[in-house]
Amino acid sequence: MRDLTNTAPRSIDGVEIRHLRDPREVAFFNRLPYTLNHEIADDLAQGRRRLEWTWLAVRGDRLLGRLALWSPAGATEPAQLDVFDLDDALSDDEQHDVGSALLDAARAEVIAALQTPPEFARYLPADWREQPAERRATETVMALLEASGARFLVERLRLEWTPEAGVPAPDERLTFRGFDDDDELLDLTTRVLPGTLDAHSRAELEHAAPNEVARAQYDEEFVQYTTPREWWRVALDASGEVVGFVMPARNTYHHIVAYLAVLPEHRGNGYIDGILAEGTRILAEAGAPHIRASTDVGNVPMAKAFARGGYATFERLVNMAWS
Repeated sequence: MRDLTNTAPRSIDGVEIRHLRDPREVAFFNRLPYTLNHEIADDLAQGRRRLEWTWLAVRGDRLLGRLALWSPAGATEPAQLDVFDLDDALSDDEQHDVGSALLDAARAEVIAALQTPPEFARYLPADWREQPAERRATETVMALLEASGARFLVERLRLEWTPEAGVPAPDERLTFRGFDDDDELLDLTTRVLPGTLDAHSRAELEHAAPNEVARAQYDEEFVQYTTPREWWRVALDASGEVVGFVMPARNTYHHIVAYLAVLPEHRGNGYIDGILAEGTRILAEAGAPHIRASTDVGNVPMAKAFARGGYATFERLVNMAWS
């Protein structure tokens, strides 16, 4: 495979590889359709994207392709490569050349200097494999990324609850309380990691101990949520023993179920439905117009629990990563 960190940017006759010059060019950048287009302008305004983290392949006044990186607001380095699109009117060879040039430019200017390259994320229709144009576009960019040294990590279901689905009934076996403190949160997050079906967590556990993975998730994700910590709930069985927990929150874009788990020793007892119901109830009572969640395609028990809880699959997400 071609090493992403050791490839010089290529040039294509008649094609200019450049950055967005100004936020007023967003309409031009969005000429290629993608589900995130409506977020691009605000992301630039709020610092989640930067002009120097965007690349366009342009011939005259025609946009042939584009690539962009994203980060949480305030971060110094990009966390995701989540925009990578090519004009579907291009031939396969032209798409390969344009896509490679965009990747090479991003590598040379930003990615090669990062200790941890940003993960690739592509947001897709739920039935993307049955849509020929969507399938061609996705398989093309995935092949380009594989040629650069990236590997497929996981495909995830993107889920959504709306008030029309109704709040799921509570599990009368369970009661709930808040976390005692951050130490309890870290302890419980550590305890649920062994045996996890989540591909990201499994990949992290190959290189770190469960408590280290839990701490990293806390530092990199959980502390970013500004919604009330009182929303985060610990589930107790009739004896008062902790069986799991749920973390309802709101991220930059939506109300979400950020984390949902049953402790390993209590799995198989059907507690997941009641824990999810509690998280849904909290967000519904907070006025959420909808609630988003996600889980791996391979995490069948979790996917089934969300379906029972009234969450419908509205999109899928493909993740790839460089070592």
